[in-house]
Amino acid sequence: MLQMGSRLEHRAREAKFWELLGQGMSRPAACDAVGVHPRQGYRWFKAARGKNPFERASRSGRYLSEEDRLRIADLRLGGAGVRRIAAELGRAPSTISRELTRNSSRGGAYRPYAAQQRCRERARRPKPRKLDRVELALQVELRLVRNWSPEQIRDDLARTFPDRPEMHVSHETIYQSLFVQGRGHLRADLHKHLRTGRAIRRHRGEPRRASWSKIRDMILISERPAEVDDRAVPGHWEGDLIVGINARSAIGTLVERTTRYVMLLHLPNGHSADAVRDAMIPTIQTLPEHLRRSLTWDQGTELARHKDITLATDLAIYFCDPHKPWQRGSNENTNGLLRQYFPKSTDLSVHSPERLLEVAAELNGRPRKTLDYRTPAEAFEQLLSDPTQPPVATTP
Repeated sequence: MLQMGSRLEHRAREAKFWELLGQGMSRPAACDAVGVHPRQGYRWFKAARGKNPFERASRSGRYLSEEDRLRIADLRLGGAGVRRIAAELGRAPSTISRELTRNSSRGGAYRPYAAQQRCRERARRPKPRKLDRVELALQVELRLVRNWSPEQIRDDLARTFPDRPEMHVSHETIYQSLFVQGRGHLRADLHKHLRTGRAIRRHRGEPRRASWSKIRDMILISERPAEVDDRAVPGHWEGDLIVGINARSAIGTLVERTTRYVMLLHLPNGHSADAVRDAMIPTIQTLPEHLRRSLTWDQGTELARHKDITLATDLAIYFCDPHKPWQRGSNENTNGLLRQYFPKSTDLSVHSPERLLEVAAELNGRPRKTLDYRTPAEAFEQLLSDPTQPPVATTP
């Protein structure tokens, strides 16, 4: 047997070995032909899992090859237009148009070899990621630690840096950097500032249905005035409870439909109908009359004293249909945001009224796309000072 020489000679023998296998020769015969022991041939075969490592994978037919680019250049020199070139190559005219736009020089000349090299450079992996830029990653982190959502961060960066596209980033890029390891320079613990607090994505399963009880003298949402639906008239609210561990504690939530302004009810002594009534009446009474038109709630028994609330505050109360939480969409969304501050399976009675005010102020201080990037606090303050000019809400 021939002794192994240099590394180049070794690679040449391996390449010849695979070439002979491709021609149908058996492995022992190929080993004998290139002058190596059959065990070496077995190592090569096992390491490559039976596939020739020297054979370049053919490029997908959806991409232009070097031969295609040479043909484009020839036809271009002959004066052919985009559509004729496309017909000759069996391609869409848009493909040829993009190729000429991307890879022609400033003077309009198309050089096929240079175009092929640019194509190879663009195909290299891994690509540099947007959040590899330290300045951009820092701006995203500064907003994440304030519990802003990736969509709010995306929109705020676009407004803050209108003339710097390198400082713009999509919300999906932020999510990928948080959920997928190695997707950028964001800190690994920043996922805790997302609303869900999750480090991975999860599919949304079927929501669990609660048991509903009949409440006496309910007025259903079907009887609610039509003006409530388009959110043009302020003073209509949506409400619900977020419940703690074993349903022993709760916090009441109220959301104004036009401004998305949030108010929280402190319920230290449980969430019975009497407790919710006693917490809601003084809270509603702090509002001017034009901002207490109606309240929409689900059919939970915690609002069984709804008639007492209406009598004390002159606030009309309507009840959603069973199993239809989207009829209180703003409140459902707000409850999801609040879970970032008040997680499930915790005791919510430990939170003081001051803490509830602090959380409400933080939520009301976030810019909202539906309010043209103003905050709910700014929009609500406008209603207090000038009720004839309510902000316009664009989405439910």
